[in-house]
Parts: sequence; structure tokens; C-alpha cells
Amino acid sequence: MSVPYKFQGWMGLDKNATEGKMVWQEYEPKTWTEDDVDIKITHCGICGSDIHTLRSGWGQSLYPCCVGHEIAGTAVKVGSNVKHIKVGDRIGVGAQSGSCLDCEECLNGEEHYCSRGMVGTYNGKYPDGSKSYGGYADYCRAPAHFAVKIPDALSLAEAAPMLCGGVTVWNPLVKNGAGPGKKVGIVGLGGLGHFGVLWAKALGCDEVVVISRTNDKKDDAMKMGATKFIATEEEGWAKKNSRSLDLIVSTVSSPNMPLAQYFQLLRTHGQFIQVGAPEDKIPAFSAFALIAKGCKMGGSCIGSPEDISSMLKFAAEKNIHPFIQERPMKDANQAVVDMDDGKARYRYVLVNEKHAAELKNSEK
Repeated sequence: MSVPYKFQGWMGLDKNATEGKMVWQEYEPKTWTEDDVDIKITHCGICGSDIHTLRSGWGQSLYPCCVGHEIAGTAVKVGSNVKHIKVGDRIGVGAQSGSCLDCEECLNGEEHYCSRGMVGTYNGKYPDGSKSYGGYADYCRAPAHFAVKIPDALSLAEAAPMLCGGVTVWNPLVKNGAGPGKKVGIVGLGGLGHFGVLWAKALGCDEVVVISRTNDKKDDAMKMGATKFIATEEEGWAKKNSRSLDLIVSTVSSPNMPLAQYFQLLRTHGQFIQVGAPEDKIPAFSAFALIAKGCKMGGSCIGSPEDISSMLKFAAEKNIHPFIQERPMKDANQAVVDMDDGKARYRYVLVNEKHAAELKNSEK
């Protein structure tokens, strides 16, 4: 079934795409079903996953690929089987756009851990063989099960980066008891880490401690709500702060991170949750680092549609405002280069200026 709009976006054609070499071109979206929704994109956050995928850092990518899985906009076409979304609704899609919906995990509301394999919002393949394409584009088509409504209290620009970056840190915090009485550490103050600070503060944690290599971002961390800042370039940092934290969420993606020293910061029965995904292996460590204090190390992956909806509701109620920098969609190549160079403070959000302007005019 034809539609009165074209699916076109910034396409990575090979692993050199991160060097400002994405190409704007048309593509064939997934085959339409009555379970789907088409989104007129107004905003799309730039995630570290986009960089990894564009350069095939996590394995060979399915070129040509259009990345971007922090997609916000309005529904312009809604399948007849979809009940929770109607045309005109402000909606978003995060990093996942498919799962079997029938395995134990999916039936328990953990679609992001689907035992039969999830379909990513980009660089994935649906059961019928059609490819998934992301949000550096004009429109996105995705199964509506993975689209969530965005509360009116949140701007689409601020909601977009929450759809992946936000929920990636939200889940390990709320599912591991972050809140009053807890002392929480966040490793890394980038796009993910800054969300960790905002969430931990709003959840009422007794202490929110940022752990970073240098003191360069200390002032920003305190503005976000951190109560303490640890710079790992300073001698004796691990010993000085040993046994001080109940929960650490690590957002860094470096294979050289000082993992053993991070474990020193944990209190007895503390937990260390890794969400940053290095392209290489994580450092080796002694099992006694965990055994001696009864600590646990784990991982966490994005979140389900229900998790995302709960997070967005919380953000609206608590008046959470992420630190974002809006960049025109037409300048996506330069924005990707700048993101890869670590210049974002703290999340770039691409703005589809034409669509954003049309939405603004329609709301007058």
C-alpha cells in the first residue's frame, strides 16, 4: 500500500560512514502490516550504538543502514490492529522494534530479553526478511507494540534521548533498588551517565557519586545533582573511597576501565551493573573481588515498552530535563563526527526542522 510520503534518510554505506560519509537517500521500509505504525520524525537522539553500528564495531553491519533509535515524532499511519495509538499522537520508538512476543521473557514483559532474538530498530531483519531502518530520516515504520506515547509534559526533543539512553540507565537503577537509603555510583558522565545522575537524584538516593577519569566534568555533575565526584586520575582514589557504594552502574565502553578498583568502592553485598558495551573484552579481574564482600556483577540491556512508558511518566512528574544539544538533521554527518570525538554535552538530538516546524504550526 503506497503512502503520500517517502522513506529517506542518512545511510551508512560502509564502515567509513562515521567519518562524515553518510549519504541521504531513499530506502524501502519494512513490509506494512496492520500491527505497524508510521512515524513522522521530528527528533532523533544520537546514541553511541549508532557509532558502533556505522563502523561495524560490534560485528558486520547490514549496509546500507540508517541508524538512530531514539525516535520521536507523530503517528501518521496506524494499523487497524493497533489500539493504544491513533493518528496524530506524539510517540516514540527506542532501540527495539521486534520480538517474538510469545516466549517466557516476552510474556513476562521483558521483550528486550526475548529468547528468540530481538529485532533492533535499525540494522535488523524482521521475520519476513525486510530490514529495519532508524531515525536519521524523515519517517520510520515499526511494529506499534514497540511504540510508546510521549507525555504532553515532555518536549519531543527531550523525550527522544530517553528512549534508549535514558532507559538503559533507568532500568538497572530501579530494578536494583536505587532510592532512599542507597548510595549510588555512576561510572562515566556521557550521554548515558548524565541520565544516571538525573534519575538517581530524582529517585531520592542518599548519595549520587560520579566516577570519571578527570575533574573536567565535575561542575556539570554537581549541577545535575551529584553529591560527590571521584576522578580516577587522582592517586589513591579507590582506597580513599572503598566500601562506600551500594550500587554502581557503569556506562563506559572502554576495555581498559579499572574494573578491580571499581569493585573496591562497593560495600558488602554491593552490586556492579555494566551497561556500556565495549567493542573489545572487559578487563580480567580476580573472583575474590566479588567473593570477599558477597558482591554481584551483572549487566542490563535497554528496557521494555512498559519500562520506557514508566520512565517517561516519571520524567514528566519529576520535571526531568536532560542536557541536550539540538543539531539540524541536515548536519547529521558533522554531528556524528562530533559525537565520536566526545564533544556532546551530553546528548546530541537531531532535529528534522521541516517536520518540527509543521508540528509547531499545527499546535497553534
